[in-house]
Amino acid sequence: MTSDPMKAFFELHRDLPREGPGEAADVAWAAGIAGLPASAEIADVACGPGGDIASLLEAAPEGHVTALDKTAHFVEAARDVWQSDSRVTVLKADMARIMNSYDMIWCAGAVYFLGVTEALTAWRKSLRPGGVVAFTEPCWFTDDRSERAQKMWADYPPMTDANGIAARVEAAGFETLATRKLSDAAWEGYFAPIDKRIAVLRPGADAALTAVLDEAEEEAAAWRAHRDECGYLLSVVRLK
Repeated sequence: MTSDPMKAFFELHRDLPREGPGEAADVAWAAGIAGLPASAEIADVACGPGGDIASLLEAAPEGHVTALDKTAHFVEAARDVWQSDSRVTVLKADMARIMNSYDMIWCAGAVYFLGVTEALTAWRKSLRPGGVVAFTEPCWFTDDRSERAQKMWADYPPMTDANGIAARVEAAGFETLATRKLSDAAWEGYFAPIDKRIAVLRPGADAALTAVLDEAEEEAAAWRAHRDECGYLLSVVRLK
């Protein structure tokens, strides 16, 4: 299939419904906390293939969603679904440089690429008065952390607990309105399609693809075994 590790990664992740844990209930909850109007302008930052666009439109049926991602085939996948809906614009763009202004900036599972404080600092100019940022961030839920769970998140040394995330929010001049731990259903909505994709790709996979499949399989198994120790925290924050 492929001997390139990056190509192997995207071979696994091609045509998945979403690129991280999440569910419609997360968007509805965040919109409720924000008091989002039906006509809201929303930015879906690092949107992946657009897994949250439908839920964002449900939260603001008279509004508009600008979805952006810098990965071309994710942008293409989202456009294939939403190009005929005038309420959605899908852009190939860098999440560090958001243009225009929004009532809510939504970012599922990607803030860690910039850092919480850094992302919020970059995005504050794009928030309308009273606007919010809703984002998910890897989070420790206990101080008693197994070796396997720590290995799962070894590539993200800044990972902290809910208090640590709140401190990074405050450092950017924001306040945390509310937080929500992502549910098991949100995680399985991400992992279950990957499980099926792994099964399809295993036969005939070369070394590079096999390594990517093994890593993805272990990530899912580690989370399922240690879900009480770690996961994602959804925060809704607003400028002070």
